[in-house]
Amino acid sequence: MNVPPPSSLPLATLLAHTADAVAAVCAGRSLNDALAAVPAPPRPGTQALAFRVLRGLGLAQALRRRLVPKAPPAWVDALLLSAFALAHQDADTAEAPPYAPHTLVSQAVEAAKLRARAQAGFVNAVLRRYLREQTALVAAAVKDPVAKWNHPRWWIETLQRDWPQHWADLLRTNDRRAPMTLRVNARQQDRASYLQRLAQAGIAARAVTRPGAADGQAIELAVPCAVSSLPGFAEGAVSVQDLAAQQAAPLLLGTGLPPGARVLDACAAPGGKTAHLLELADLDLLALDADAQRLVKVRETLQRLGLHARTQTADARDVASWWDGQPFDAILLDAPCSASGIVRRHPDVRWLRRASDIEALASTQAGLLDALWPVLRPGGRLLYATCSVFKAEGVHQIDAFLQRAPNAIERPSPGYLLPVADNPDQGIEGPPRPSTDGFYYALLDKRSS
Repeated sequence: MNVPPPSSLPLATLLAHTADAVAAVCAGRSLNDALAAVPAPPRPGTQALAFRVLRGLGLAQALRRRLVPKAPPAWVDALLLSAFALAHQDADTAEAPPYAPHTLVSQAVEAAKLRARAQAGFVNAVLRRYLREQTALVAAAVKDPVAKWNHPRWWIETLQRDWPQHWADLLRTNDRRAPMTLRVNARQQDRASYLQRLAQAGIAARAVTRPGAADGQAIELAVPCAVSSLPGFAEGAVSVQDLAAQQAAPLLLGTGLPPGARVLDACAAPGGKTAHLLELADLDLLALDADAQRLVKVRETLQRLGLHARTQTADARDVASWWDGQPFDAILLDAPCSASGIVRRHPDVRWLRRASDIEALASTQAGLLDALWPVLRPGGRLLYATCSVFKAEGVHQIDAFLQRAPNAIERPSPGYLLPVADNPDQGIEGPPRPSTDGFYYALLDKRSS
């Protein structure tokens, strides 16, 4: 959520923790890691504020450079950046600042007194000048595209090249809240029954349907909530999964695989797509992941949902280390990627990625495709997926693979799902609006001869 939840904690305390998180991201650490270090009571409010700050970080950095050309100490800098971002009202999102300007300034000064008392007067002077000159300062700052769009320059240029008609909408969407979408466990109940349970719990929700589906398991909540509030969550009745991600399992299963079919989920963690496959079909499924800690999450997810799969820690490219020699009927390759399609949920991603990362990730994706294709049986199918909107990780990757693998046939699949309001593939009931994460899907069949 963008606006912090009600809290008995002073705003100064939340701002101090928010500055910790923002400083960590500016130093190259993930926001998840930074938030894990925040004590439990202030963590929800800190996360809400940090999300908003990171969505406005480009402008905040430009404002700080204008007001303080020489960067102050890292934590003080992060506190100023946080205050600038929280004080600004973005015309595109139409979200009002969460606090009155003078309240924000006074509490930022109190936060400085908590962590950097000697800098409190400096923080007060800078922020009060910002309030006096805000209109002119913002007007000058947004002449820089990084400040205007709150994304790195290389990211903006990549989207302009890949999506000349949609790039601006994609950038705007990244600064809006993502919906909270659920996937009903089909082995326990149908969607209509779970909608009734939500209504009885006082949780407003609606059914949403993936493209081309007559029915489905997806539900979108009117307002995000803690999973502990969801009826039956602990018992496996429902999972949180974006509508775009919910397309993977039905695409791979197609018109159906025989009971006991051998399926590989090659980069399985954290396990949402693994679980969805097993909710829909009886499969002999191997969930593979190179990260042992993330594979624990797969096991925990399967246990909560009452499902079973074999799990193994291995780099899928090192086939000799994990494959038993028996070919697979189907493979899901949800490849490591830039995560450029899920920036609404991970606003730190845009600031942590570098342009050089895309080439490195594309090389990893190509290596995975080349390594896994031989372990797929003739007549089998492979679904390639990335939560990226960059074409280097999607259509360009698959076009190159098809040149290398003459026995691969590309079948109809969604291709790109863009998180923009006029996306023709979203299939969302109700008024057009951003509703899915950005994804790319390509379904490949392997010729028998």
